[in-house]
Amino acid sequence: MFSSAFKSISSNINSNYTVSQNQTSTAGPWKIYDAKKKSTGKPYSVFTFDKKSLDAHSSGLSRSSAAAFKKVTEEVVERLKKEASSLAKLRHPSVLELVEPVEDTRGGGLQFVTEAVTTSLASLLQEKDDQERSGGVGGRSGRYVTEDPDGTRRRRELEIDELEIQKGLLQVSKALEFLHENAGLVHGNLTPDAILINAKGDWKISGLSFCGPPENSSKPTSFQPIALSEVLHLDTRLPRAVQLNLDYTSPDFVLDTNLTSAADMFSLGLLCIALYNSPHRSPLECNSSITAYKRLFQSSSTIPNQSNGFLSSRPIPKDLANGVLPRLITRRPAQRMNAKEFQESQYFDNILVSTIRFLDAFPAKTANEKTQFLKGLIKVLPSFPKSVMEKKVLPALLDEMKDRELISLILHNVFKIIELLPSGKRAFGDRIRPSLKEIFVTNAKPAEEKDPARDAGLMIILEQLAVIADNCSGKEFKDDILPIIFVALQSSTPSIVDAALRGLPTILPVLDFSTIKNELFPVVAAIFSKTNSLAIKVRGLQAFVILCGGSSDLSDDGLNGLTQNKKTSSSTALDKFTMQEKIMPLIKAIKTKEPAVMIAALNVCRVVGQAADAEFVAMDILPALWNMSLGPLLNLEQFKQFMDLIKSLSARVEDEQTRKLQELGQSNGNSMPNEDFMSFGTLAGSTLDTNGATEDDFERLVKGKTTTAASPSNPMDSWGDSMASTQTVTSPAMRSSVTSPAAPAFAWSTPSPTTTTAKPPATNQFAAVKAQQPSFRTVTPDLGQFAALTPSATQFSQPLQPSTPSYQATTAASFNQPSSTGTSLNWAAPATSNPWASPSTTNPMSSGLNAPMSSMSLSLNQRPNQSQNRTSSSSFSLPPPPATTTTSGPATSGFSLRPPPGAGISSLSQQPITPTTTTNSFARPTNTSAPMGSMMNGMNAGNNSMASMMGGGMNGNAGGSLNSMMGSMAPQRQQQQQPPQQPQQAQKSGLDKYASLL
Repeated sequence: MFSSAFKSISSNINSNYTVSQNQTSTAGPWKIYDAKKKSTGKPYSVFTFDKKSLDAHSSGLSRSSAAAFKKVTEEVVERLKKEASSLAKLRHPSVLELVEPVEDTRGGGLQFVTEAVTTSLASLLQEKDDQERSGGVGGRSGRYVTEDPDGTRRRRELEIDELEIQKGLLQVSKALEFLHENAGLVHGNLTPDAILINAKGDWKISGLSFCGPPENSSKPTSFQPIALSEVLHLDTRLPRAVQLNLDYTSPDFVLDTNLTSAADMFSLGLLCIALYNSPHRSPLECNSSITAYKRLFQSSSTIPNQSNGFLSSRPIPKDLANGVLPRLITRRPAQRMNAKEFQESQYFDNILVSTIRFLDAFPAKTANEKTQFLKGLIKVLPSFPKSVMEKKVLPALLDEMKDRELISLILHNVFKIIELLPSGKRAFGDRIRPSLKEIFVTNAKPAEEKDPARDAGLMIILEQLAVIADNCSGKEFKDDILPIIFVALQSSTPSIVDAALRGLPTILPVLDFSTIKNELFPVVAAIFSKTNSLAIKVRGLQAFVILCGGSSDLSDDGLNGLTQNKKTSSSTALDKFTMQEKIMPLIKAIKTKEPAVMIAALNVCRVVGQAADAEFVAMDILPALWNMSLGPLLNLEQFKQFMDLIKSLSARVEDEQTRKLQELGQSNGNSMPNEDFMSFGTLAGSTLDTNGATEDDFERLVKGKTTTAASPSNPMDSWGDSMASTQTVTSPAMRSSVTSPAAPAFAWSTPSPTTTTAKPPATNQFAAVKAQQPSFRTVTPDLGQFAALTPSATQFSQPLQPSTPSYQATTAASFNQPSSTGTSLNWAAPATSNPWASPSTTNPMSSGLNAPMSSMSLSLNQRPNQSQNRTSSSSFSLPPPPATTTTSGPATSGFSLRPPPGAGISSLSQQPITPTTTTNSFARPTNTSAPMGSMMNGMNAGNNSMASMMGGGMNGNAGGSLNSMMGSMAPQRQQQQQPPQQPQQAQKSGLDKYASLL
């Protein structure tokens, strides 16, 4: 822990860089690791040297030998430090760039930081040899997988084709030209380990451990001259990597002990042969032995030359073998070509190499030369190897995008490279996408300012949206490309806005629903609302169609038979709420009647109408379509398009509403609609009712032939008439059940609320109260309208006595059966039997009916006599009906009650009552005594009166006996008493209810 803490404090490299744990490559004694600077994240490479690799060879040495070896190792360490420091002094595009100077590690090792490099040429050639031995590129692939500092693992592409070799050798020659001509130095150890390849594919010179000025050099330099005697003394105790590599050494060093710049050109010739040889090795192999090296140069057959094919197992390119190598691999230094002549050789005279050379010198070219080059480059790009395009051409073009005048021309070539590269997606994500965002978003001018160069670049990007969408993920598109599209949409140039709107079908499948709804749609809606251009207005409407999931091909009528799906996916279309609440208000707000705008709006309504609710279609879309269809500028064909859509949407609304109503009808049992709320019932007197009158009655009326027995002062006349003629106004729900005037019926109990009874005219104050109420309710009369009803006697004071001697006569009350109006009682018919006689079987209702009848005779007969005409008759007596009938009318009838038997309470007779043929009835009585009329009027005053009970009973069975009628009423009374849920008031007699009112 302490060592790591001390290391982080003392080491600037470890504290400022994140170094990968996996070794990337080797370059001589150096191990190369990928690294990233913590502050910027930019990639770099860290070169490390472990001193323990030297100490491993010192084991077993004596003390003196160990001391000598230690001195040797210290010299090696100083030589390696010189290599790193030399890079700091030499700055050239073809020389490895030093970022952090060399520093000591805690273990005595060395490390320094350079620009990012992929591998060394030695490692690349060794990996190529391994691939060839293993049977091709697919063999032993694990060795060619690199891991980034962030943990990302990727396969390293190893390509060394003809153009790569040409480009690399050209760059190396430029570095040598710089050393020889400008720095006045000799590299001294130009080997594959001294050449590094960076991320762009450029070859860079390093390995300057044996670098120094040539002999007899007059140029000032800070480098110390090399002692060839010491350099050529190879120590077997040291690794070969820290010593001079004799396989690539010029004979000038070994044989002539002459340090000249031409020695580097001899080494360059051997390097060219190694690049084409198989395995990729130098033709001079001496295994670090000076003796073996000198032996090789004793024979011409062991020296590479044109006659022996330069000792290469593979053919060497003709231009290189004929014009270059013979002037490089020669024994005499004066006959060798220099670096500049090497660059101008026929070997590099081709269009691809010339293009690379022009790119290397691009910053120094004029504006016209740059423009002409970029216009012609797009034609040459297909001839370039893929690795050269990706690693050399593409980075060079992106570096020149800082020149805003060249943006559009550069982007043409950039997108062409992306189309040609098989790994275009990686190249776009790593290099192009960040550059586009930086230029058009980060460092862009405000959208309101005119910038022709920027607009030209935006137009290229909008035209290449399909390529962009294919080479980046949805998140990358949203983060880096969508802001560029927003810049284009907000541009003041209409053509840029139009191109951005036309690109929506391409970009929608890449974006998610939330981004489309919340970020893209508001921008498009704002442009549509604010623009004054009809073209942009139409393009905005077409964009709405795309956003709603419609087809991008608006001319497609769907009849071409093709099955291509031209709609965007449902996940990218706007939701129904946005269509209804956001888009349709924009359509309604359109003021222009231009046909192109109207037809575009028609297409929007068509798409929205397919997704909207039927109610919204009826209330919003159809009115808007009708408004637009009546535009004065539309022609017949355009109007028909509107009508076709209106009919289609109307049919949809009709079908859905019909289906909805059918479903509602099935759930309600298919019941017909009830329209009784439009009926208000029938008013009394508004209908013509003959009330059973015949033509004879009408003839007697018009001729004045009235009955002589009719007494206008008799209340029974009006009571009888009203019983037969009065109709009841019912509610709509009860109207259907009332078909004819109700016949009077006899009943001892209070009618139920649903029973309809005939009401007499309001001849007294009781009847007046009754007439104001519905037939199914009992209303409390106003007791302030009459005096208290006080009986003069009770039923226990004396028995009922007839008021006249004629009452003692044996009379029989019989019922008369009328022809149509109902059942009546005939009081004048001869008695066939005594209805009041005690039967053999006691009636269950007889004991309960006698007392109420007596009290009713007492109370109901007294009040009318006090209010109308008082007579000398006793309150307990009822006058008998006349014994004879009048000559001018039907026979009169009377009603009499026999006095109860003295031994006990009499009961009703069970014998049947014989009907007669008299025409007189309750419907039209002709003559009744005043007390009887008073009593009947009193009973008619309440809903539970004796009149209603008798009417209910007599109306129950026409022509039946009183005995059967009373027998039928008994079960009804028992039935009313049995249910416990019936109100107690319904079980009381009419007189009890009336007494409760008092």
